[in-house]
Amino acid sequence: MMYFCLSSLLLIGAALAQTPPGFIPNVSAHLDVIYPSATITPGLQMQKAAVASMPIIGTDTELTGTYLYLMMDIDLPPSTTGGPRGTVLHGMITGFKSAGTMKDTTHVLTSSDAGPASYMGPSPPAETPAHPHHYIEMLFEQPADFAVPASMKSRLSSRVNFNITQFISLAGLKDPLAANYFLVTG
Repeated sequence: MMYFCLSSLLLIGAALAQTPPGFIPNVSAHLDVIYPSATITPGLQMQKAAVASMPIIGTDTELTGTYLYLMMDIDLPPSTTGGPRGTVLHGMITGFKSAGTMKDTTHVLTSSDAGPASYMGPSPPAETPAHPHHYIEMLFEQPADFAVPASMKSRLSSRVNFNITQFISLAGLKDPLAANYFLVTG
């Protein structure tokens, strides 16, 4: 009986997670992410072409503030054999606000901003054996005085080995309001 209860709790926890297991920050609130060919559910396998352009994003409740959208790949192949995988920033776009419209059950958010790091569609390399890349999309409350911290500007420009926890801390952001993720295999 105890095993059944523990198993049930683990399954419920996994079902509520909107970010991959072990990813920090762990987010339980769902970010609606809608591409032309699919609405993303956590862990959905996608083709590169299907996620090449910026998706529609939103939430199940209408938001009233200003928000920052961020997408990153957490499976950059190691630079040395057996080394750790790195990260790639695939987009950081500021100025998202409620559009006052809905797409199905999603309260749509829009932005006229293109950066500070424009959306870059997934393009993971082919690997042997094949390795799915996790693309995590997060929505943050954007402070009125938001600016990319000076110490993070080079990482934002290169996009490689972007440290999300360091960025959140240095930028003075709170934990993400919502998140989602999908997989693409090269």
